[in-house]
Amino acid sequence: MEYVFLLFAFVCGLTVKLIGIPPLVGYLVAGFLLNFAGYSLTDDLTQIANLGITIMLFTIGLKLNIRDLSRREVWAGSVTHTLLWVGIITCLVYGLATIAASLTNKLSWQSAALIAFALSFSSTVCVVKVLEESGETKTRHGRLAIGILVMQDVFAVIFLVAATGKLPSVWALALLALFPAMPIINKMINKSGHGELLPLTGFILALGGYQLFELVNIKGDLGALIFGIMLAQHEKSSELAKSLLSFKDLFLIGFFLTIGLTALPDLSMVMLAIVFCLFIPLKAALFFGLFTSLRLRGRTSYLSSLVLSNYSEFGLIVGALAVSLGLLENNWLVVIALSVSVSFVFTSVLYRNSHSQYHSYKGIIRRFEKPKRLKEDIYPTLHNAEFLVLGMGRVGRGAFNALSKLAEVNVWGMDADRMKVKELVEEGLSVICGDGEDVDLWYNLDIKHVRLVLLALPSIQDSINITSQLKNAGYSGKIAAIARYEDEVAYLLENGVDKVFNFFNEAGLGFAEESLAYANEQH
Repeated sequence: MEYVFLLFAFVCGLTVKLIGIPPLVGYLVAGFLLNFAGYSLTDDLTQIANLGITIMLFTIGLKLNIRDLSRREVWAGSVTHTLLWVGIITCLVYGLATIAASLTNKLSWQSAALIAFALSFSSTVCVVKVLEESGETKTRHGRLAIGILVMQDVFAVIFLVAATGKLPSVWALALLALFPAMPIINKMINKSGHGELLPLTGFILALGGYQLFELVNIKGDLGALIFGIMLAQHEKSSELAKSLLSFKDLFLIGFFLTIGLTALPDLSMVMLAIVFCLFIPLKAALFFGLFTSLRLRGRTSYLSSLVLSNYSEFGLIVGALAVSLGLLENNWLVVIALSVSVSFVFTSVLYRNSHSQYHSYKGIIRRFEKPKRLKEDIYPTLHNAEFLVLGMGRVGRGAFNALSKLAEVNVWGMDADRMKVKELVEEGLSVICGDGEDVDLWYNLDIKHVRLVLLALPSIQDSINITSQLKNAGYSGKIAAIARYEDEVAYLLENGVDKVFNFFNEAGLGFAEESLAYANEQH
């Protein structure tokens, strides 16, 4: 039966992708259609969904710098937003329930507050998926959004402990033994190589963290996240996260299906869910106001607020617990589930054009900026750069090194990962930190001497967006990009890129040329 569910999810995901909508919207639709057709949620599908969430939280931890959580904009923004949101939405939900008494039973202030708290979370699954698809997990707004999500996850765990009275076991102190065990775990990752053992190692660590925390009465998902954070500084953390990417996406299909299969709403529930979704712009406005008041740039505030403008799977967990404790009626859980589903669609569709939206309304958005900038938001400078490499991964670093060997050529690099940039600068390389899709960055950089921009990025959509931003900023030089597949080459050329290199073809050509040159030297 699970095969039928996944097959139908594939059909719906492919269908919506063909009309330009993210596949996860199709997975959600598939869940509701299967529910409507009389199918129900199975234990196996629930396990698949839970596994997807566990792996996802582990990979988030692998990419998370713990210092990001200590930043004022993260902890102050998340705490303040939750308090303001719960206060405002409690009043609105209580008033709505009073007015619409014919559609719903009488609601107490306590129940209204629980609903507001359930809706205060933003979806870790949806946000991370959207950021990964757009290649923005390491950008300033991406790191801010993920930091907020982690803080909200902590709030959820605290609530679950307080509501159930399920305190951690005294054996939870034994988890401190993980710190002296880290050298052994790190050695195990190193010995796993680069093949099929690496993702298996990731599974063992993620599920091991989950089970260890469950054994001491702490939510297992938190254990997977903490295991990932502890391994984030490992040299293979990025490779480990990439090796789990396809598995995580596959298992998360089960999660999206479970939302639709949870319950089938009636007309009154649909109407209430639509009203709840009308609160989403308020959620975004609160985030935006808080971020700008904390001196973040308008663009960072706007993009972070937009991607966080949804409801969360944690809201379902909170709602389910409230129902089991008799604090909330079951129909409200269905309303929350439907609201979560619709909010995913809202974020997935709207964020696709977020950069062009900012470009259109940046004059209005930047009015809310504070005159004094945070240190991370001060624009970098380029000194007479002639070549600029965007994306300092393995391909970008190789291009940078090759160009640097040319005589009398000034080569600079740029990457959105601040920690990577710091390491490269310490090596003595001319590298700046920046998000190539930030049109404000290009307006503030001196690029008049740049003859060629090399886009060494894995996502062709990112390359197209950056090409557009460069031309909007008046750049008149040449732009080159890499592609992995032949159909991507034509697509990039159609969208303004001057030269496209097929990654695999060019790698083979370079290998042949260098091997031939070496062979000739031997003779």
